[in-house]
Amino acid sequence: MASSQLQEHEWPAQRVRQAFFDYFQSKGHRFVPSSPTIPYEDPTLLFANAGMNQLTWTRILANADLEDVGKDSYHHTFFEMLGNWSFGDYFKKEAIQYSWEVLTEVYKLPKDRLYVTYFEGDASAGLEPDLEAKQYWLENGVAEDHILPGNAKDNFWEMGATGPCGPCSEIHYDRIGGRNVAHLVNQDDPDVLEIWNNVFIQFNREDSGALKPLPHKHVDTGMGFERLVSVIQDVRSNYDTDVFRPIFARIAELTGVRPYAGKFGDADHEGVDTAYRVVADHVRTLAFALSDGGVPNNVGRGYVLRRILRRGARYARKKLGVTIGSFFSDLVPVVVDQLGGPFPELTGKYAEIKEILDEEEESFSRTLDRGEKLFEQYAAAALAQNAKELSGKDVWRLYDTYGFPVDLTRLMAEELGLSVNEEEFEKAREASKEASKASVKAAAKELVKLDVHDLAALEKNDSVPKTDDSAKFGIGNITATVKALYHNKSFVSSTADIPTDASFGVLLDRTSFYAEAGGQEYDTGNIVVDGAADFEVTNVQVYNGYVLHTGHLKYGQLKISDEVISSYDELRRWPIRNNHTATHILNFGLREVLGPHVDQKGSLVAPTKLRFDFSHKAGLTPTELAEVERISIDWVKRNVPVYSAELPLGTALRIPGLRAVFGESYPDPVKVVTLEFDVKDIGKDIENPKWRQTSVELCGGTHVAKTGEIKDFVITEESGIAKGIRRITAVTGNEAADVTRQADVLTAALVQAEQASGKDKDAALKAFSVELGQADISVLRKADLRDRLAVLRKAFDKEIKEREAAANKAAADAVVAHFKEHADAPGYFAVLDVDGNTKILQAAVLQAKKLGKAAYVFSADKAAGKVAHVNHAPKALGIDARTWAGKVSEVLGGKAGGKEDGAQGVGVNVDKVQEALGVAEKFFADAKAAST
Repeated sequence: MASSQLQEHEWPAQRVRQAFFDYFQSKGHRFVPSSPTIPYEDPTLLFANAGMNQLTWTRILANADLEDVGKDSYHHTFFEMLGNWSFGDYFKKEAIQYSWEVLTEVYKLPKDRLYVTYFEGDASAGLEPDLEAKQYWLENGVAEDHILPGNAKDNFWEMGATGPCGPCSEIHYDRIGGRNVAHLVNQDDPDVLEIWNNVFIQFNREDSGALKPLPHKHVDTGMGFERLVSVIQDVRSNYDTDVFRPIFARIAELTGVRPYAGKFGDADHEGVDTAYRVVADHVRTLAFALSDGGVPNNVGRGYVLRRILRRGARYARKKLGVTIGSFFSDLVPVVVDQLGGPFPELTGKYAEIKEILDEEEESFSRTLDRGEKLFEQYAAAALAQNAKELSGKDVWRLYDTYGFPVDLTRLMAEELGLSVNEEEFEKAREASKEASKASVKAAAKELVKLDVHDLAALEKNDSVPKTDDSAKFGIGNITATVKALYHNKSFVSSTADIPTDASFGVLLDRTSFYAEAGGQEYDTGNIVVDGAADFEVTNVQVYNGYVLHTGHLKYGQLKISDEVISSYDELRRWPIRNNHTATHILNFGLREVLGPHVDQKGSLVAPTKLRFDFSHKAGLTPTELAEVERISIDWVKRNVPVYSAELPLGTALRIPGLRAVFGESYPDPVKVVTLEFDVKDIGKDIENPKWRQTSVELCGGTHVAKTGEIKDFVITEESGIAKGIRRITAVTGNEAADVTRQADVLTAALVQAEQASGKDKDAALKAFSVELGQADISVLRKADLRDRLAVLRKAFDKEIKEREAAANKAAADAVVAHFKEHADAPGYFAVLDVDGNTKILQAAVLQAKKLGKAAYVFSADKAAGKVAHVNHAPKALGIDARTWAGKVSEVLGGKAGGKEDGAQGVGVNVDKVQEALGVAEKFFADAKAAST
């Protein structure tokens, strides 16, 4: 057996991870489960990028150049980080000892291959060298020529422009050995790599840029798991470990390509090994990000995920010969098998991950062919002119029309020895954005629509047939022919007759777009002449059988008789489709829970939510809402087929349990949509009462193939909109996951608030109340959280009231006790530890007043930076309480006021309370002496 194989057999990845956990738990560390890759609590951060986003062990999406992943042995979009933390417990000595022991005694790495660094200091920042860390490395037996100074770039860690920071001490490993490579540390040598970093957090970077020592010192460490495994298994690349090899084996099984050979650069002339690396890395990223609730889309982190999937899909097809559509989802199970143990959240999400990946792959596959052909045209034109770069305008079109991320186009260009004109790309992007804004403004001013005169003209024009929209129930693009162009109340023959950036309408002989109807929102998308014109469709309406696509021309020209591709936005349509089927399910559930009197009074089916109006006299009780939601979720979980077919209207109306909108005019024949039971079977036995057991509706909308595609169902609102009419709003799919996640976060926040005390608890409960009121979450969970909050608030207020009453009594009793012990004392002067509570101070002063004595009491609220002070001056003493408080305010700052016999104030100098007490006593003594 080869050495590397033996090492791997002794130290598989799972054992490497577990040994790390075992060691630090033996040192008294508490194990903390991994944090998500998506930090929902921090909208400024797209993905978790550091261990300090969480604690002890985390998974991280790297902020690396996507284009580098797969080309070398160490770039990844996703990697696992092992770490140990200390918050005010141990510091440099123990952290250094632990890391050295783990590497040399647990993992048995050769000491002569390990090199460590320490911070060399920075005179310009007033920072001394971290000789303390160096000394601890020496004490652990590290050779002095293996301990190296490092600059602030490599050895001073900062989370951001402000906040905690401090020096760090890295550990590097020489893969080869038998030599001294101190000169190669931190020089980007792939065989001399950093494997661990100990960060010593001992400063806080202030807003001014100054470094202020922290009262408590912390340790934050991070070790790259994939690198560590490669080092322990004695291989030259992360991709040669058993972290990746099972995924490679599955890729080979699915594609039939040759086994992974570990070739790079020119040696990998066919790009097969690069494709292996790209796909294996990207499927890990996607599996984790999607299991954590990420969704590919066009914004922020969603766009990053879409870029990753599309880059991987293109490699899979181009280099591995894959017919994409479900390739990545077929790879996910091997990732789950490998990592489902340490990351259990992966195991229960496969169905959801598969659906999202398949939807994305299928959608991209339908534009990939067209986009690649267009790219080849652009590239051929550039090469024919001996150009070194592609037109930025062409690259923008590839993104804008076909969804090719610019980095994917750069990759394709690089394969042909071309670059991209980035300046032109930015100009084209900005121009497109401005044109889109102008079009939106124009459309907002005047909706393009056909009136009776336009329809009469169309009816007379034999060359413009009513639109065949049967393809709207299918999937994917279709070819069609432009039959009419409509702008400014007239039909034109070419867009050359229409002003640039104007909104106008297009009529086709056939369309795949869904026109707004039955509460379902219209589709958006593009009508395209590949490489020549792109019309962005922003609205679709139907007028007496003519489907009008409204939008603006992004580039090129359209004219009558042009053959085009009708391409609706599938990724927008799919959630609409989910919500439409869910609306049918909700309608059925309401009938089951409330009774047959429930009639639909209106609906909205949008990508992000569904809304359903229905007849019912009273608001639904929590029990009724819970039952409606349970029935709906049960339909989703059962994953039954959804059927649709046309039946004669008279026949359809005889189906038991049929749901239809009262007063609506339906065509004959009419489309019937059912769950579980095939419409054809229903048609053969039309009056069988068992059809009442399912949803049967007259509907011309788009629907899922099986109810499981809906994923989840959550009611977010129930309200009255008119007398006898109620409204329910609900979400499905990814939106349901989002609102559930928000509810979980709020629940955790309430638990934290419950565990707080004093002013912290009061502030937490107030903040939670505001946040809960604004939250768009499950109506049932919101009600539950409100009830829990009310109980907590009531208990806390009672506790505060009782504590304040006890404190008032204690303060008054202390005054009585003082004068019992000091019967001749003319006054009572004290600093009370009551966090600036003025009521308690007043209780003490009131007691002194009852006894005919003077008093001046103080209390500081350090957290708020305030000092409360209250006095009483019996009239017989001839002291003005306001003047007295004024003297105190000269010390404490702030303001004071009141009456002649009693005053109070609030100061800001919390560190001068004792001085203020002395001033109060002296003023009183001087005034008393003067009066005698």
